[in-house]
Amino acid sequence: MSQAEDDIEDSAAPLIEHLAELRTRLIRSVMAFLVGMVLCFTVAEPILNFLAAPIADVLLARGEDPRLIFTAPQEKFFVLIRISFIGGFALAFPVIAHQMWRFVAPGLYRSEKNAFLPFVIASPVLFLLGASFAHYVVTPLAMNFFIGFSDAIPALTAILAGETPVGEIENEDLRTVFLGSVRESLDLTLKFIFAFGLCFQLPVLLTLMGKAGLVSAEGLRGVRKYAVVGILVMAALVTPPDVITQVILFVVVYGLYEVSIQLVRWVEYERMKRLKADGLWEDELEEEA
Repeated sequence: MSQAEDDIEDSAAPLIEHLAELRTRLIRSVMAFLVGMVLCFTVAEPILNFLAAPIADVLLARGEDPRLIFTAPQEKFFVLIRISFIGGFALAFPVIAHQMWRFVAPGLYRSEKNAFLPFVIASPVLFLLGASFAHYVVTPLAMNFFIGFSDAIPALTAILAGETPVGEIENEDLRTVFLGSVRESLDLTLKFIFAFGLCFQLPVLLTLMGKAGLVSAEGLRGVRKYAVVGILVMAALVTPPDVITQVILFVVVYGLYEVSIQLVRWVEYERMKRLKADGLWEDELEEEA
């Protein structure tokens, strides 16, 4: 690649023009977010039902009524607002990322653009995979574990529905029953989604660090035993005290760690090929020695 092809694009605009462009990018991003938030609010109820599906499935399997309650008049409204806020950001993320990229890209070399752009695309994809894994695998296991500590009383749901007189269970022993709050149940579900979405960013983070020369494949292999301990600790913290769930999380995150090692190794190999092509590989070896 010639020096002319790798030069920074000609955008030496005055500071005031850069600030004006930043303002334009931010306004477009905020407008996209507001539009996405309004759109999500129109379907916030189905989204809430989708997020609460793991709890509903557990309750149905226990023979109980799949209902969530709210304990304050405004609770469900603000839950729907929260869903709209998060969903609006998710819908607007492509526009926001594009606007930020258009602002930053003129200050990057073309080789840096080509190297950085795949990570911009891979990051939301991996987050979506992690969120899907949390919703379809981890959350049902966690909800089954937590709700399993309550007593399954199908008769209680009949009483709440007015189908069974209260006097029929006056002689029953004290029971504990799950009456899930909309807000607290949603908070727990979102915590799992965000936790696993961030965990799935590990390959992106380590590969970027490898490109910056902060980590190496050999170094990552050398600290593998410490990584295993760290992943086990993390699995114990972000999942319920259920061995099956913790093992699933450990296997997934450790697999991502091994994938990251191979990606960093590929980055180092590409860097070595580029330096050899430019005749700089021997010079770098001498500097490291």
